[in-house]
Amino acid sequence: MSEIFATTGTIAAIATAIVPQQGSVGIVRVSGSEAMPIAKTLFHAPGRQVWESHRILYGYIRHPQTQQLVDEALLLIMKAPRSYTREDVVEFHCHGGIMAVQQVLQLCLENGARLAQPGEFTLRAFLNGRLDLTQAESIADLVGARSPQAQASALAGLQGKLAHPIRQLRAQCLDILAEIEARIDFEEDLPPLDDKSIISEIERITAEITKLLATADQGELLRTGLKVAIVGRPNVGKSSLLNAWSRSDRAIVTDLPGTTRDVVESQLVVGGIPVQVLDTAGIRETEDQVEKIGVERSRRAASAADLVLLTIDASVGWTAGDREIYEQVKHRPLILVINKIDIALAEIVQYPDEINQIVKTVAAQNQGIDALEIAILEIVKIGKVQAADMDLAINQRQAAALVKAKTSLEQVQATIAQELPLDFWTIDLRGAVRALGEITGEEVTESVLDRIFSRFCIGK
Repeated sequence: MSEIFATTGTIAAIATAIVPQQGSVGIVRVSGSEAMPIAKTLFHAPGRQVWESHRILYGYIRHPQTQQLVDEALLLIMKAPRSYTREDVVEFHCHGGIMAVQQVLQLCLENGARLAQPGEFTLRAFLNGRLDLTQAESIADLVGARSPQAQASALAGLQGKLAHPIRQLRAQCLDILAEIEARIDFEEDLPPLDDKSIISEIERITAEITKLLATADQGELLRTGLKVAIVGRPNVGKSSLLNAWSRSDRAIVTDLPGTTRDVVESQLVVGGIPVQVLDTAGIRETEDQVEKIGVERSRRAASAADLVLLTIDASVGWTAGDREIYEQVKHRPLILVINKIDIALAEIVQYPDEINQIVKTVAAQNQGIDALEIAILEIVKIGKVQAADMDLAINQRQAAALVKAKTSLEQVQATIAQELPLDFWTIDLRGAVRALGEITGEEVTESVLDRIFSRFCIGK
């Protein structure tokens, strides 16, 4: 039995990010049968405040033996089953910082609680029937959302937008399975099975699964974002482009080639998609050992990027150095950024005919950034960097289960076409039912739960 499955006892954890000298409130969350006794041992509420569920009490947290004051705080009470875990839950709302919440957590551990495992509060919510597995995963997505669209997608999942169609598809598979098994058990008492109707229903379910699978790539984009590398020769304006795009001075800009010695990173949101922009060192042959390291890192960043912005200097034109860099990155989705067009020597800069995404900029004057973002979204839209429906986005685990379900249903169709006995039909139908149940949690194994909830933060 894995540690994350050891869900007995009362658990406690710090439920807020704790940063020195930042944050006004720090929360210690306790869940389990000993939550209320622990609260009454540590928390002193002056006056005639009533210890009822869904009330907030004001008072002091004291050490139970020494009565030493630990913090002035609020206590939130949520009794089962009207709580996040459907157990008794109390939350100590302390002053922010490090010392107060750590001391309160330690007192909880000394008085009957144990430290929660990562994701154990949400795991208990799932095991106690408050959440299904898609909703639990949506909570993790909501906490880690890096754009408004990612947040909206996570909220949709939390409200059951994914679970509802999955349950419907599973119920439809169960109905087909029941009809087939009834013919196996009571063949003489029932009319013949309508094969065409069964095939039509399976095809319809398979089509719905295919639609859901089409959102997998978009889900990956919303969760992990798009990694974009700005590459090019030294002094073509890569750092100026990053600064103009991010509206900051993240990168040092000078007229000296080789100023950027390492990869400079900035986080942006473009059309709802989180974008990690990497300004790389100018790629060229050099004897400077530090610059050599920067150039090698630039090459690695370009090879790992989802999209490359190959930047050239319009005042110089397409050079042998540009061609060399292009040969290294042309296997990646690519946009050619022709910078410094305000001082171009010619109206037309020559470049390889196979490059069909071109953006012209004057980065130093913040010109062309809107066109660059439009070009990026166009690449995403046409599928070069994978995209689909923004509103619903499944994750990799859910996609794998859907693929299993689809494969099982396709096998059922093949079995019917081969005119095999009804018993054979049921084998793969059960496989589809199991796969769909894995998504919402009706069919779940310890290893699946361990993998999902171990990625959560400890206080969630």
